[in-house]
This record gives sequence, structure tokens and C-alpha cells, in this order.
Amino acid sequence: MGEHSLQQPQPSSGGDPHQQQAGGEGTSTTTTTTSTVSRQQLEGELRDIRQLLWGPVIRPEVFRRWSQGFDFSAYEPSALVQHDGGPCCVIAPVQAYLLKILLMETPGHSFSDLTPDKCKTLLIQAICQILMKCKSSKYRIVSLQARQTGSGPGGCSSSGKATTSAAEEIEGDAEMVDALENLPPNEQVELGVDAASTTTTEAASDLVNQNTMEEGSEGSGSGGAGTSPDPLNPETFHQRLCVSELEQIDDVEKYYASNFHVLADECGVLLLLYTVLLTKELDNVLGEVSDTSEPLIHGTYGYGSQALINLMLTGRAVPYVWDNEQDVGGLKLKGITQQSDIGFITLMEQMQYCTVGFFYKNPKNPVWVMGSETHLTVLFSNERRLVSQETNSDMARRVFRQFDTEGSNFIPSPLLQDVLCAVDLVSDPEYVDLMRRKLDPESLGIILLNDFMNEFFPTEQKSVPDTFDLLHYNGIPNSNSDNRVRYSKGQAIQLESDVRMCNPSDPMLTCLQTKWPNIEVNWNDARTPSLN
Repeated sequence: MGEHSLQQPQPSSGGDPHQQQAGGEGTSTTTTTTSTVSRQQLEGELRDIRQLLWGPVIRPEVFRRWSQGFDFSAYEPSALVQHDGGPCCVIAPVQAYLLKILLMETPGHSFSDLTPDKCKTLLIQAICQILMKCKSSKYRIVSLQARQTGSGPGGCSSSGKATTSAAEEIEGDAEMVDALENLPPNEQVELGVDAASTTTTEAASDLVNQNTMEEGSEGSGSGGAGTSPDPLNPETFHQRLCVSELEQIDDVEKYYASNFHVLADECGVLLLLYTVLLTKELDNVLGEVSDTSEPLIHGTYGYGSQALINLMLTGRAVPYVWDNEQDVGGLKLKGITQQSDIGFITLMEQMQYCTVGFFYKNPKNPVWVMGSETHLTVLFSNERRLVSQETNSDMARRVFRQFDTEGSNFIPSPLLQDVLCAVDLVSDPEYVDLMRRKLDPESLGIILLNDFMNEFFPTEQKSVPDTFDLLHYNGIPNSNSDNRVRYSKGQAIQLESDVRMCNPSDPMLTCLQTKWPNIEVNWNDARTPSLN
């Protein structure tokens, strides 16, 4: 495991500059220069990520609301708790992947019989699946360097604990401690992004006591046993950042299993966000985000941008939720390019602020992140028939709706030829004129979606059941009954009517109808879950 929490020691003045010496007594000029450049590049990338995420100024209140670890509900073993508004763009996708693993990949478990250890394992697996989608070259795991007092749980594991044997671990620690002790008397060791420093004696002591600190951490989010340390401010947080590089996802899983406090302690959510961005690599993020003038985290309200949500769900930081690219005024605006493992639906589509494409509405698993004006929650189901691979009729319906820019389930009749061409059907002018007269017999100038589908896909089989169960997660205690984070369950039914009944006083139903236009849901205890 590569370690970037400490500045590399300078080489000794004598000896062959191309010869590497064992035991930490000297390093080659070539090796040291490369390490220094790598270190400088990493610090520069962390500074740029800070700017991309927060902008030039981080409001202390916004940072405070983001400063939480991953914490499970006492009333729903597998449900994560969100303490304040803001970090739902990380917590909700992680929760969605956790539920996807629980429902689709580990059958036989009921929500009530999950142990704390099993839930920790599910959390780590969910995070690993997200990181696998983001990986560019290496997994770059961000943690916090141990507090200089040595009272808190540690930061980076300089020993490579997650990937090396015990003998290698001891040898690696000895080499680094030896190198630190051989620095000039008053030279300081830089930590994190900025000029935070500690003396070589303190740094060596941190390394020697690293295992003790890690074993003493229970991942309770309190920063360690005993009295809780003061909350981190933005500057201290960024000064203490350190990065470990891992090659294989199995090593990442082992690392988090051995260092669960990295996720559970006071800044676990932020550390994962920085891990995602560093693993993705900044240049790749910038190549996908269309507008870098606005930070990914809103400077006033603290919510994450759509690009950040898309990155957590799909591994791509594109800013739009439609399918593929759309040409708007000559600009190619990037959306979702394939079926996602996790879906996304949003109340904002009903308000016509955006258009969610087929790929998000029809994910590979029956799990959707739901968006409101201010918050993200998760919808899920045990009913596998709610999702499937895209069929020819699905593709035709998706293409038709791309031309139906108002979402009214009809297109202007002159566009029929373009639709037929896009779905690879016969589009000769004579045939198109014939079909246009048939599909618009009263010459109203419109062609209805249902008429189009019945004409060209008459044998379309209905794969979605008429009734099915839905469950909903909202991580904010105040948004749950009795302030207890628990899953809400309801029984859904799809009505026969083609007329969508919009109820502005029921945001949950309105959001569900962007996916299932004719749905009604009877929620248990007659309490509709909150999207906020």
C-alpha cells in the first residue's frame, strides 16, 4: 500500500545516486525525486478537489453539517442515520447500494435479524461497489492523520496493514521511523494538504503507537475512548488528510474492515467523498462536470449537485439525468449512458426542471434514489419484476418520449418519420404518410404514445405486476415517525386509467408517478413517508 501521509526524507549526500539502500539508511536520488513529485501532485490535487467541492470559502455551519460518520439506526439495523441536512448526496447512494446488496445478492436475510457486524460488512461492500465504478488507476483511500496528542483514533496506516503480512508491517514501520529519526534536528514533517506539521519525534511516536490507537477505536463516531475531542474545523480537517493507495478492491475491503473507524468517526462521510474523487482522479471529474464555476457542494445550503449524485450512483460526474447526450444550442450536454445499478427519480421532473431518462428510471435493481427540492431518500422493493433489461418496445417508448419534450404522451405528427427512423423502423415517406393518416385520423396534428405503441408493438407483454410492495428510507430522524429512522412499507397498485391524477399535496405520490404514471400506494399506518 502506498502511503502519502508523510513527506519523504531527503537522500544522504554520499553513495551511488542510482543505488537503493536497504534499512531506510538512504534512498536514491531518482526514487526521492519521484516520491517528492508524487507528494506534491497529490497535495495539489487535494487542494483542487477542495476548491471544486467547496469553492473559495467553506462556511463553518455547512462543514459542521457534513461532519458525521456512517452511523446505523438503533431501530432499523441496516438504515443509516443522517444527522443534519447536506450529506444526503453521499449517504443516500451508499444506503441504496447497501440495500441492493442485501436484497439482490444476499437472499435469506430479513431486516430484523441483521447483526451489527453484518451491517458493517454490508456498508463496506456498498462502498466498495461505488469505488469500483470510480476507479481510474488505483484506489486512493483518504483518512485522517492521528491527532498530535495521540488521544484519537489514528489516520493512515503507514504499515500497509490491509495488504501486507505482519512481518512486512513491522519492517515497514521500522524503516519509516528510522528515516524520520535521521532527519535534521529541527526539520518538520508536513501532513495533509497545507502546512500543518509535527516534530519528527511526535511523528515517530504516532507510527509506533498506530496499532494501539486503531485497536482502541470502536468506530463510535466520538473520536475515540474517553473525552470527545473538539470538532474539526475545515482547515484542521484538510491539514490532517492523508492518502493510502491500494491496487485491488479486495484490499480496500480488508482495509475498511480493519479500520472501520475511518468510516464511523466524525468525518467518515467526507472522507469517503474525498476517496471517491481521488480514486476517480480530478482530471476525469473535470472532464465530466460541464460547469466548474459553481462548487459541487452548495456554499449556503450544503446540498450536493446533481453531478455529485451521479458520480456516487454511476461513477460518472455528469450533470444531467437524461439518457446519453443531448444537443442544446450546439452544446453537447452529457447524461446517463447505460442502465445504472441504482435508479433515480425526482420530484423536480414533475415540476419540469429536468427530464429523467429510461436508464435511471429502469435500473438493473429495484432500488431508486428519490430526489425532492431539498433532500435525497431511497425507494426499494423485493419485486424483481419491477426492473428488466431494455426490450425493443422499451426502447421505442424511450425514443418516443425523447421527442415528446413536454411529457404529454404525444408528439406532433410531423415528427413521426424522425421517431420511426430513430427506432429503426420503416421510414420511407410514402409509408410514413400512410401511418400518419392512420394514427391521426382526425387530422389533429398529434400522435398519441398509446396509439403508436399499439400499432408498432401490438404484442408488448406487460412485465410489471399490477400490485407490489414498496419500502422507503429517509435517514433524517425528524422526518420519521417518533423520530426513529425506520423503513416505511406500502402496498402499490397500478390503476387501469391512462389519466394521471396529480396531487400537489402528496409529493411522494407525485414523484412515484414520474416512474409509474398510474400508481397508488397504501402506506402502512396510513402515514405517507416524507421526501424531505
